[in-house]
Amino acid sequence: MTIFEKLSGRQGKKFAVLVDPDKLDTSGCHRLASLCSVAKVDFIFAGGSLVVTTRIDEMVTQLRSLTGLPVVLFPGNALQVCGSADAILLLSLISGRNPDLLIGRHVEAAPMLRDSGLEILPTGYMLVESGKMTTALYISNTHPIPADKPDVAACTALAGELLGLKLIYLDAGSGAMNPVAPDMIRAVADAVSMPVIVGGGIKTPQQATAACKAGADVVVVGNAIEEDAERITAFAHAIHQS
Repeated sequence: MTIFEKLSGRQGKKFAVLVDPDKLDTSGCHRLASLCSVAKVDFIFAGGSLVVTTRIDEMVTQLRSLTGLPVVLFPGNALQVCGSADAILLLSLISGRNPDLLIGRHVEAAPMLRDSGLEILPTGYMLVESGKMTTALYISNTHPIPADKPDVAACTALAGELLGLKLIYLDAGSGAMNPVAPDMIRAVADAVSMPVIVGGGIKTPQQATAACKAGADVVVVGNAIEEDAERITAFAHAIHQS
């Protein structure tokens, strides 16, 4: 089964743990891997808006070896591409109007991606207003979709699907004050026939459940687990039972 097929949600809701290479050392990898295995996490997403370490390849290799889980790159730039992962979310920032992040960086990375051996997952990436300036917003130099405009989000996602993208990623951003609202998730899920990934600002298992019930196929949690990795089991249970 391909990573895309696993992401589709046809076999239930999926839980992805987002890891930032800047914040995870070797001992942290071992602890995280153990918790992910026990909780039956579905995916590990690796990357971030601003990664300054050079050990992403080492970290990905270690996590794959320790967990046996698929590792999917969630890159902020081409420097975060490594062939040791299983797949990469090829993000096109369709919520913004920055041509560099719509297609520019992709042109530069295309030859490397073709030869990487990674499963390429064309993804419509949509930043959503979350109550504060996040790193993703600052780095991308774009405006987010207003949190109270689910119709704008739905039309944006539909445009992405008609353009041939295969996934939609609704992201409130790392460290977001508020997660993506259930009514926006529902509007997007109703508008498209492709899998919907939701992340950013999900601090509790209850918020993860709400995202699933609204239509998210994959829920991504990062900061809440960085703060307390022991919560992985509670998040996994909430998502898998939704």
